[in-house]
Amino acid sequence: MDDKEILARISGLMETERELRAELADGRLSSEQERERLRSAEEALDQCWDLLRQRRARREFGEDPDAAESRPAAEVEGYQQ
Repeated sequence: MDDKEILARISGLMETERELRAELADGRLSSEQERERLRSAEEALDQCWDLLRQRRARREFGEDPDAAESRPAAEVEGYQQ
């Protein structure tokens, strides 16, 4: 993935998060369903942000940004955006 693809994925995940919150507010989604789906979207967002940071750091230090790898969700969850 290049930076543009990662940013597009982030945008899509943010829209998914907004939709889930709207469904919950409208009563179309139970709290448990929303939490599971929202958690999945948040983990994917954390991974995308981490990958983007890695790519930018590698580029800054003259390394190949394509060597950046997606890390496990448990490793990147809770990163501040």
